[in-house]
Order: sequence, then structure tokens, then C-alpha cells
Amino acid sequence: MQVENLVKCYKKARRNAVDGVSFSVPAGSLFALLGPNGAGKTTVISILTTTLSPTAGRVRIAGYDLETQSPQIRRNIGIVFQKPSLDQNLTAEENVRLHAALYGIYPYRPGFRLMPAAYRQQVEALAELLGISESLFKPVKTFSGGMKRKLEILRGLLHRPAVLFLDEPTTGLDPESRHSLWDYLRRVRATGRTTIFLTTHYLEEVEEADAVCIMSRGKIVAAGTPEQLKTNLTQASLLLDSPERARLRQELQQLGVPFQEGTVFELPVAGPQVQHLLKRLETPLSLVQTRTPSLEEAYLQIIGQHMLENEEE
Repeated sequence: MQVENLVKCYKKARRNAVDGVSFSVPAGSLFALLGPNGAGKTTVISILTTTLSPTAGRVRIAGYDLETQSPQIRRNIGIVFQKPSLDQNLTAEENVRLHAALYGIYPYRPGFRLMPAAYRQQVEALAELLGISESLFKPVKTFSGGMKRKLEILRGLLHRPAVLFLDEPTTGLDPESRHSLWDYLRRVRATGRTTIFLTTHYLEEVEEADAVCIMSRGKIVAAGTPEQLKTNLTQASLLLDSPERARLRQELQQLGVPFQEGTVFELPVAGPQVQHLLKRLETPLSLVQTRTPSLEEAYLQIIGQHMLENEEE
């Protein structure tokens, strides 16, 4: 997927909803688009899924040009919307069968056993992959939130899309359901070359992404792997404590090591510096622990800095 200088401008708007956004997503990767509410994420996804026309820019998805080949793009993408889009009164399989007919993947038949063998085998394989085989013929209204999400993913994968768009897929799910859903998404990635395009407010879900772009006010304000974002914007630290806190405090001051003292001592040192410092300390220690900053900390720092810069302009 290639996105170049994407712009979306609404009439009478003070600024562009999407303002010169560019990024590249390699096939088979997990790509995350992050940003606060109003950053432009939903507008970007709406454009990429062909439900909204861009003002300017160029987009290629699965080798097809958005401007001239949008029908081909629609046939090569799957979408799991933030809000469920299932028919509650149909069974899980009936929802999938209707989707298959609408996409023209298989001809519609009034019963599962009347459908082509290829359809039955594919649905059964995906249901097993996602752990919903036993519920395939039950009404969707009896499903939990996590089960509904899994069914939407099954439906979105039926036509073997090149790109699966997940717009806040775990919103409203309990922690156990979120964990289970991501286990299945990992299995989906492991069994195929499907590219996953994710937006989420749960930053821990992005830690294993191959690439991350952070948006604010319609622009990309940071991009890289999770590790790159954390390394470039935050610093690992060393946590120390001692039953002789006054002695440890005095020794750190004598060594000229900066620290913050709260429930423990936190020092902005990492890597080889840690071993060098520990060799020099004579105070007995009750705690030695390194703290690695999270992606959430890096994200908050990026967004906060961008908001401050905009206020100063």
C-alpha cells in the first residue's frame, strides 16, 4: 500500500481534515495509525476503503490505483468497522453467506449444505482458526462482544483480502476478549500474507506492530517502529532502593548522578552505564530494576508536544 500526499478538505473548514499524509505499508505487515479524536484517522480509513473521495493525493492498494480502480480495491480489502455491522437475527453462518453472495464470491443458496463445497470448507477452516466453530449456526444476538468481533473478522477474510482494515476492533471488549481476539489475529497473520491496517486507542495493542504512524490535526507527526519511537523520544531508567535510603541518597549526590526520589530512586541511566554505576555503589541495595518506557509514554509526549507547538503558532 502506498499513500502519497493525501489531502481531504471540507467546505468552510478552517483546516484540512487530512493534510499531506504519506506512508507505505509492506505486504503482510501490521501497520498502526494512531492519534487523538479528530486527528483525521477515520477520514484516512474512509478514503482508503473507497467510502470517501480525497481532495488530492495518490493511493495504491494491492497494486490498484484508488482514483481509477476503486472497484478492484474494494474486492481486495476487508473491513471490520468500529461499530458492529452484523444482522443480529441471522446465524453467524447466514451473515457470512450473505456477505459471500454480496461480494460475488459464491452464488447464494438457501442453506449451508447447499452451498459449494469450497465455501463450506473455507468457512469451517476460518471458524476453527477463530475459535467459533461451535457457534457457527447460532443466532448472532446470542454472541458476546468478542464473539461478534471474531465473526466480523471471519466475514472480512472470506474473500482472502490483501488488506484487512480494523477500525478500533477491540472497543467495548473486556480484557479477556481483547486478549483472545489478538491471539486469533496473530494466527491469521501467521497463516497468510494479509496486511493488517489498525487504528486503536489501546496502545499496548500496537507494541508488536511493524510500523506506526501518529497523526495530529490531519498531519503525520511521527512514524517508525514502536522501538524507534520509544528510543527516540523517551529514555530508559534505573530504579534503586535501599534499607539505608539516606546513605544511598548521599552516595548518589557525591557521585554526581542525577535522580528523582519518590517511592524509589529513579536514575536516567541505561545500558553499560547501569553496570558501571552499580560497581561504584557501596550502599546495600534492596531493589535494582530497569524501567523501559512504554509506547504510550512516547505517544503522549509526541501528541503533547505537537499540541503545544500549535498553540504557540
